[in-house]
Amino acid sequence: MWNAAERPVITVADFFVAGRESLELEWEINERYAVGREITEMALNRPGLALAGFLRYFANRRIQVLGLAEMSYLASLPEEERMSRFRVLNRVPAVVMSRGRRVPDYARLTLERTRIPVFRTKLVTGHFMNAATVLMQNLTSPSLRAAGTMVEIDGIGVLLEGEPGIGKSEIALALIKRGHSLVADDTTILTRASTGVIQGSAVPITREHMEIRGLGIIHVPRLFGVASMREKMSLDLIIRMQKSIVNEDDIDRTGLDTATRNVLGVEIPLITVPVAAGRDLTNVVEVAALNRRLKQMGHNAAEELDEQLKMLLARKDIP
Repeated sequence: MWNAAERPVITVADFFVAGRESLELEWEINERYAVGREITEMALNRPGLALAGFLRYFANRRIQVLGLAEMSYLASLPEEERMSRFRVLNRVPAVVMSRGRRVPDYARLTLERTRIPVFRTKLVTGHFMNAATVLMQNLTSPSLRAAGTMVEIDGIGVLLEGEPGIGKSEIALALIKRGHSLVADDTTILTRASTGVIQGSAVPITREHMEIRGLGIIHVPRLFGVASMREKMSLDLIIRMQKSIVNEDDIDRTGLDTATRNVLGVEIPLITVPVAAGRDLTNVVEVAALNRRLKQMGHNAAEELDEQLKMLLARKDIP
């Protein structure tokens, strides 16, 4: 079962956690007020005109970035006027100080009273704005909750789906023991990145855990090492495991008629694998992933064999 696409609610705390490393963010003041403080407009803003007194089009619902130009302008004003101009930021979601600057004394009291979270970055203002915009696009991309287990097999992200109890987690466990990695068990969050790639990840509360029927909950990295987990992986292949096949003709036996599924506007290859007693599905899933990687490299075994057969049939000297 796949839930409808939803656009997540992003808070200041979410933005800080997501950009802590890539944006080199550090807390300045009011960290405790970031949780639950929603960002309703995803673009970032430099409040130069607002600080100069022109407020008609001030985007006060966006995170405000104070760079060299803004801070130099405020420093040129008399002290009382600085404080007055700075008060225009009293309703913004958060403030970022670029180039590693600290909040000046005349602004600290105002920001503490209004409980506005402030963090700083070592990045130059322009570089920060560009990187933060991409990060915000990724954070706000529509997402799906897919009922399925996702694994990474030699660089290929594979989503295993099927009815409960069909063996998805057991196959994933066997693949982990072979040196592959788990992305998510039971429920996978699928998100379309700004690059157009569909990425899969686990629900935060269940990340790094698996449920094995008859055994219970296990912690994957503690049993198999940190390399057994992937936080995020591109979705390259969906494998649907099905017990009862009404019509055997519905099963592709050649690989020429590749089915796909539209996931957030991207067509993902879909393979239906019959489940039968005694069949080693771990091998089937592993080979399917490796075959998908070969196709990405431009080698399609089914098409190559089909082309050879056509050439053979076209020859005049067929016995």
